Amino acid sequence: MPNDRSNSELRGRAALRIDELSKRYGEQVALVGVSFAVEGGEVLGLIGPNGAGKTTLLELIAGVLPADSGTVFWHGTALTPAMRRRSIFYLPDSVRPWRDQYVEHVLAFFANVYRTSEVDVADTVGVVGLGPVLNKRIFALSKGYAKRLMLALALLTPHPLLLMDEPFDGFDLRQTAEIMGVFRKVAAQGRSLVLAIHQLADAERVCDRYALLAEGRVRGIGTLDELRARAALSSSGLEEVFLALT
Repeated sequence: MPNDRSNSELRGRAALRIDELSKRYGEQVALVGVSFAVEGGEVLGLIGPNGAGKTTLLELIAGVLPADSGTVFWHGTALTPAMRRRSIFYLPDSVRPWRDQYVEHVLAFFANVYRTSEVDVADTVGVVGLGPVLNKRIFALSKGYAKRLMLALALLTPHPLLLMDEPFDGFDLRQTAEIMGVFRKVAAQGRSLVLAIHQLADAERVCDRYALLAEGRVRGIGTLDELRARAALSSSGLEEVFLALT
């Protein structure tokens, strides 16, 4: 995979900082005063049920939606549209573009755009397990393989921050474990990942820290141990902690 950097100098320093983001849809409040930071080289999970505001938050960070108020900072500087294009790759849930194209052609197109070497493309194909479907059209892919393709495209980009909405949807247990391993490797190379996840067991296995969202508000932010301490639940899992804090 490209962007093969160590994260030893990045951890502990905020790459992305969200400051008081809010969003309404008419009378409906989607997000209220959301604030947290994402370190370089970490996997942060946005945790919450459907309707908690996870997707809206990702779209605000990515610039797909305008925020009503608040600011997104990248390494201490307010994020401009140009900085977003250079720094962030956003992968929504259940997208399947270029349906009539062959998988290998789409991979080659991305590699050309981002000047990714053939070695890196082959490595990424192997890591996400796309080899069996390179000669298939995208519309003919199963849900799991379509998701693998989109993950591969994200990994082929040079962006230091990856935002992903429900990245494990469509995978079975073994496939989920494999993709978790990919994410851990990506983070170890220095990139930051923000994953919106509603399956708490998956989040507990892959994330370094968690931002707990409920009814559009952050109800807790930290490692599992830090959240356990706040909830006064010394040995509970993420599900019990989430319920206690929300």
